[in-house]
Amino acid sequence: MNGWLCETLTGVQALRWGPLPRTEPGAGQVRVRVAAASLNFPDLLVVEGKYQFKPELPFVPGSEFAGVVDAVGEGVTHLNVGDRVACAGHGGFGTHALVEARQAVSLPPGMDLKDAAAFFFTYGTSLHALLDRGGLKAGETVLVLGAAGGVGSAAVQIAKAVGARVIAAGSSPEKLALCRSLGADETIDYAREDLRAALKTLTGGRGPDLVYDPVGGAFAEPAFRSIAWRGRYLVVGFAGGAIPALPWNLALLKGAAIVGVFWGDFLKREPQAAAADHRQLLAWYAAGLVKPAIDTVLPMSRLHEAYARMGSRQVMGKVVMVNEG
Repeated sequence: MNGWLCETLTGVQALRWGPLPRTEPGAGQVRVRVAAASLNFPDLLVVEGKYQFKPELPFVPGSEFAGVVDAVGEGVTHLNVGDRVACAGHGGFGTHALVEARQAVSLPPGMDLKDAAAFFFTYGTSLHALLDRGGLKAGETVLVLGAAGGVGSAAVQIAKAVGARVIAAGSSPEKLALCRSLGADETIDYAREDLRAALKTLTGGRGPDLVYDPVGGAFAEPAFRSIAWRGRYLVVGFAGGAIPALPWNLALLKGAAIVGVFWGDFLKREPQAAAADHRQLLAWYAAGLVKPAIDTVLPMSRLHEAYARMGSRQVMGKVVMVNEG
């Protein structure tokens, strides 16, 4: 067993690849031989000590991965050795990971393990946000900020799957071309266009019913000022770095709601609802309605390069790391 070990919360460069003690699953756990793991923005924050969840040092990062169960702990009845699974938790940037069995989802035979490694974290977050927290209905208009990123690209596809109109916002023509290929109805290049003016034009002055925001930063306030009456603003994350301070009177004037989205705690607190979401996502995947946009596939040994690519804002969709052999 080997993995990228985080021993200090000083950032990516301190991660080192090395041997890990062979561990057996405890009660309620399984051990997974990792085939592929994807990179998410929280994976950057967690090794810098800036994420809500702070694992005990030392630990192996990697919050989303897929592979094959190779050992099963006491009391686990729904998984067996040899089952193909996707997992959320930590430990994915290694050859093996111990996970709570409730955090492992059995995969259908036809699902590619690279797709699976880039699927449940981002698509689970976006489904929980748009449908559970946002109450999205067919015919409504959704603005997706950071729409070419991991969760943003998932949000575009899920919103289209339920019959919504999607306005995708991103920072380059290349990113917006990806969004259109995923089904976005309209796009806004907020590096070159005024976000409020563009939204006014695209919605006839009404504004979007939902704003899906995994970015935060400077675009939060203009997006919220543009929201429709009874709109819902989904606070998904802060990939832009800055946590915005929105004027509270805007919520009053628009009769709008600011809604928090924390998928990690949703998994723990509402496992039955999360399982139902997983079933829905797999049904959509089988129907061809959702599929991860994979930017780059790299060997696990090149994790530093993957982090650098994500940190430079170049990634469109997801970066996936694979164990070779």
